[in-house]
Amino acid sequence: MTRILGIDLGTTNSALAVAGDDQPARAVPVSQVTGPGEVAERPTLPSFLLLANDQEVPTAQLQLPWSGPMRYAVGTFARERGAELPHRLVSSAKSWLCNPAIDRTAQVLPFRGAQRELEKDMEGGERVSPVNASARYLAHLRAAWDDANPDEPADEQEVLVTVPASFDPVARELTVVAAREAGFDRVTLLEEPQAAFYAYLAAKGDAWRKELAPGDVVLVCDVGGGTTDFSLIEVASEDGNLAVERIAVGDHILLGGDNMDLALAAIATKQLTDAGKTLDALQQRGLVHACRRAKETLLGAKPPKSVPISILGRGSKVIGGTLKVDITREQAEGFLVDGFFPVVELATIAQRRRAGGLREMGLPYAHDPAITRHLAEFLSRFGRMPTAVLFNGGVMKAAKLQARIVEVLRTWCGRDVRVLAGADLDLAVALGAAHYGVVRRGKGVRIRGGTARAYYIGIESAMPAIPGFSPPVKALCVAPQGLEEGSTVELPDDELGLVVGETSVFRFFAAATRKEDAAGALIDADEDGLVELDPVEKLVAADGERKAGELVPVKLEAHVTEVGTLELWCAARDGRGRWKLEYSVRERE
Repeated sequence: MTRILGIDLGTTNSALAVAGDDQPARAVPVSQVTGPGEVAERPTLPSFLLLANDQEVPTAQLQLPWSGPMRYAVGTFARERGAELPHRLVSSAKSWLCNPAIDRTAQVLPFRGAQRELEKDMEGGERVSPVNASARYLAHLRAAWDDANPDEPADEQEVLVTVPASFDPVARELTVVAAREAGFDRVTLLEEPQAAFYAYLAAKGDAWRKELAPGDVVLVCDVGGGTTDFSLIEVASEDGNLAVERIAVGDHILLGGDNMDLALAAIATKQLTDAGKTLDALQQRGLVHACRRAKETLLGAKPPKSVPISILGRGSKVIGGTLKVDITREQAEGFLVDGFFPVVELATIAQRRRAGGLREMGLPYAHDPAITRHLAEFLSRFGRMPTAVLFNGGVMKAAKLQARIVEVLRTWCGRDVRVLAGADLDLAVALGAAHYGVVRRGKGVRIRGGTARAYYIGIESAMPAIPGFSPPVKALCVAPQGLEEGSTVELPDDELGLVVGETSVFRFFAAATRKEDAAGALIDADEDGLVELDPVEKLVAADGERKAGELVPVKLEAHVTEVGTLELWCAARDGRGRWKLEYSVRERE
């Protein structure tokens, strides 16, 4: 029997775990370059990719046990050296992977944006796509496993890769593409909050049945390096046995540790400005990476009173021109706790500001940095209050941040909200993914839930042309919320036609709060709860005797694959043709 590999492809750190039919999930240390010419095992693989040239870092210094000299580095050394070479460093690739504003297969990282002054520094450097960067992290994990387990290569094991619960179908499909590029031909996707809960179940064994009872609702509060994810999991009784079901998933919120790094960088920049110092664009990037390390230290278990931050000078006096600033524990706690986790009322909603007409094509961060406001809006939307909370994500390792979340939850609920002790927050998702593989083999409790959202395709109405008005669009539910992996849904026999031989635009929608919509439900596209996703532009081939522009009568069929992606098939009623419309990589000229 093959073993089970659980992979947490994280924004800031990635991790690997393994389990077997008779072996509980355990974390697997990852070999990586930790210093120039130095290789060692670390519990996690920092999700950083350094694309330095040979003058900046000799290729011989990046050699791994399974490779020759390397042109790039992944992991600890990439993160540390990258703080000094920020124009060569790729970070937050996972956040870029879910950014619909860019072509995620294009070589855009490291991202220059509107900082033209970086053009000369970045000249001649390698750039990669978000998909390729993610693939390199996965490939490193695969190679590290293969080096340590030559008789059990990773591509022959059962592999589960985690994604945020709020990832849309495009980002999920791109994750699968990255896994294939890394050499994993078969993977299954698992939502990170569910993985964290599986890690809790695995750590507790049968003892979880004494901690939770029918009627309990567990909030999984997952705040990682790039995203904030909320999920609700309900405990119920079925035939005398406890069952668990995911009943709610929050929106995709690009808000997490990266934002906090920028906040600390703002504090440091103000101190330098007050002292008459200025930073150029390259130094500003280096400052943000330095603040990431400061944040982890200041919010750690035993933080010092302050952490010094150094930014290398520029020009001939690189060392002598080094800029230094201290960030105190009091500054960090006050700014990060009260700024990102303020005490708010349950009726609060996240603030949304009007975006500028022109903006840099960077990451679409959440407008409101207050995670507690996003949490209040999430709980109010679904109308369920938790009886317990399970924390996940590197940010939530900070005791003060956990305490603030518990404080507001208890105030909102008017009663106690218990904190469930799970696995190590850096490793929980990988451990939970590996344990889920065991559950899939029939050993353990499975979280029911299926697809986190219902999905719809836009159907353009047939009506006479009216000057100044577009034909109205209806949204046809092709996959109801909760559809399980491996399921296929045949949609009602509506009179629908597919245009072949021409490039057409297909509109898709999703809803997280419309559980009542069954497959085939036809609703107005502007109904409450519907959110429009990226459209798909596709040339549907005109096979055989069909002509370009011909409208072919079709039936629709939706399928949720075993890896967790959604496929929509259009089958010609005359049996002459079958076309797949999938949420796939956006194609651009």
